[in-house]
Amino acid sequence: MSVSLPDWLPEDIDPTTPSVARIYDYMLGGFANFEVDRTLADGLARTDPDLIATTRAYRTFLRRVVTYLVAEAGVRQFLDLGSGIPTVGNVHEIANNIAPGVRVAYVDIDPVAVSIGRRILTADSRATVVRGDVTRIDSVLDNPAITGLLDFTRPVAVLMLAVLHVIPEDAGPRTIVARVREKLAEGSYLAISHGCSDGPRHLVDKINKVSQSTSTAAVMRSRDDIAALFDGFDLIEPGLTDLPRWRPDEVPDDIPATLALGGVGRLAPRN
Repeated sequence: MSVSLPDWLPEDIDPTTPSVARIYDYMLGGFANFEVDRTLADGLARTDPDLIATTRAYRTFLRRVVTYLVAEAGVRQFLDLGSGIPTVGNVHEIANNIAPGVRVAYVDIDPVAVSIGRRILTADSRATVVRGDVTRIDSVLDNPAITGLLDFTRPVAVLMLAVLHVIPEDAGPRTIVARVREKLAEGSYLAISHGCSDGPRHLVDKINKVSQSTSTAAVMRSRDDIAALFDGFDLIEPGLTDLPRWRPDEVPDDIPATLALGGVGRLAPRN
């Protein structure tokens, strides 16, 4: 397959292998995706007709989480791990509309996400975009671009939204979160959204199978396993719940279920 790439994209992009970040971008109506991403996304949508709604549920969960953390919890620093490709309604846009001056460090392994993010944020000194691998979390947390922007002696909200479900068990997702927790100061927060394997078995199996063809295959986990990722954090109300049910703007009579759970935890006092 021959794919013409913009000259500003990195040379190490493989346009023949689907990317979770680019699939997500396509489902949200973005432009930074290739034909291979659109084909796989369309296939997933045929497997689950509600997939687009679930994808948008991830995005609206992000908005509600950031709004809560800035407006109610008073957070002024964010570390967005696995941030994806910038689309309308990113963390820095949401946060600074509420409280100008919020600092945001974005991290993603996808070169398209990083390249586009850097182009968007060229003139914004309150935000940075770093290419990094969450499975090598120490190198991410110690990256000078991040430590130069965020003050880890003060509260930081760490967002791990739709990223831990592409981390395999042998990479130690709980260990990754534990290393993040150790870096944080009192008053910090952790937000997680994660694909849940407790849904209909046939649907979970289909999504797992199709995702194997991407550069970062999905690893959906049980509710108990997702809850365990919050070890060391106190979940705020309403706890770990289906994404549309986490502090919704309004509560319709029937909120459709998704194959994703989300929650926000506040760092528990250390002994």
